[in-house]
Amino acid sequence: MELNSIAEFLEHKSILVTGSTGFVAKILVEKVLRTQPNVKRLYLLLRAADAKLAEQRLHNEVLEKDVFKVLKEKYGPKSAFDSFISNKLVAVAGDISLENLGVEDTDLRDQLFKEVDIIINTAATTKFDERYDVALGNNTLGPKHVLDFAKDCSKLEMFLHVSTAYVCGETSGVVLEKPFKMGETLNGTLGLDIDEELNLMNQKLSELRALKATKEAEKAAMEELGLKRARLYGWPNTYVFTKAMGEMLVGEFREEIPLVIIRPTIIISTYKEPFPGWIQGFRTIDSLTAVYGKGKLTFFLGNPDSILDVIPGDMVVNAMIIAMVAHANHPSQNIYQLGSSFQNPLKLNTFRSYLYNYFTKNPRISKDGKQIKVGKGILFNSMAAFYAYITFCCVFPLKGLQVLNAALCQHLDGPCNDLSHKISLVLRFVELYKPYAFFQGIFNVANLEKLSMALDENEFEEKTFHCDPKCIDWEDYFMNIHFPGLVKHVF
Repeated sequence: MELNSIAEFLEHKSILVTGSTGFVAKILVEKVLRTQPNVKRLYLLLRAADAKLAEQRLHNEVLEKDVFKVLKEKYGPKSAFDSFISNKLVAVAGDISLENLGVEDTDLRDQLFKEVDIIINTAATTKFDERYDVALGNNTLGPKHVLDFAKDCSKLEMFLHVSTAYVCGETSGVVLEKPFKMGETLNGTLGLDIDEELNLMNQKLSELRALKATKEAEKAAMEELGLKRARLYGWPNTYVFTKAMGEMLVGEFREEIPLVIIRPTIIISTYKEPFPGWIQGFRTIDSLTAVYGKGKLTFFLGNPDSILDVIPGDMVVNAMIIAMVAHANHPSQNIYQLGSSFQNPLKLNTFRSYLYNYFTKNPRISKDGKQIKVGKGILFNSMAAFYAYITFCCVFPLKGLQVLNAALCQHLDGPCNDLSHKISLVLRFVELYKPYAFFQGIFNVANLEKLSMALDENEFEEKTFHCDPKCIDWEDYFMNIHFPGLVKHVF
């Protein structure tokens, strides 16, 4: 695969980025500005009512983040950095769930149509049990709206769409980098029609509002509808189901648009750039890390030999950029899975040991000033073992408490309801994450390997845009980069 100079390609380009307040988008914007300051302009789509609010979000939720500190140091005085940014970044008020990306400023819209060379869609809602209407709007219709916008861009060279590797559902064995066909399902169930899914969602929403359902009831009903529809066709949750349908739409309707679909696995903190360990919020496994560090996670669920497929955020961005350059102006569809399970697998049991070692050596401090002790935790390697544990340790005590509450004329309603709520939350959480705790797939990354081989021919760019996880020493990464980064930037 021939790969032209990446830095030269980015020079004088205008790039539209959606999902601009997200983790990946911030790393991407920083990387482009730092490695190619002669990029013409980066248009950042931000969900906002007007240009002023979009500008506020750009400064408060993007530029003020630590990820830009290296770039700020490069330009020295704040005035120099601000001047550079004002010439390079444009906040665009919009929303990918709307046609024309919700860009109401017609002059700005026409400017984008005339100027944009590259569109990068990172926008998505990643909640596993998101409301079906919200997930369809962002993850399914959103990519189609971005594609439609791309078709009106007269200079467009590339449309890059960020999906997820887990659109494969619970597939076991080697997962190949192949596109979805329109209406394809994971379990062979016939009848998946995206228009019908939209109609079904709208019908349910109308029914709920006609019945004057409370906001809480409407939210719960729409969440359950999403999960029900996903599982009907073989996907474990609403997130991956709606992302898969988004892929179907852009693949089906791209026409001659050069399209790259990026499917990362679990994205974690930066490996090297702009500095090691930067992260934003809790990224999937880090929700568990946070609870564990507080001493509140006493068990793990999964096969100890299962592979925990993780990939640092900066490697994801580097792969996005080189894939974009490699396929620009080629009217084809290309899919890249980005992960570590194929080249540098990390076992769940190994990750558990890293957690225990780190928080034993670096204990968190409780509100009363005491060190929080963590244990290794029980590992349940089957759902049957987990349910038996929950029944014995939680459900039976709840039943006993409910009997005592009845005898005491409901004086223990508070503790009963609290315990019942906690059990429900744990069961809901486990049900959502169960497919990944026992995931048996290995993601083929043949396309990424081809890119890496092409990159090897240029030593400077190989170093600048390195994206091969084979080099990662996981123990060093988690103990000295990822966990300390979480403590510093998130905890």
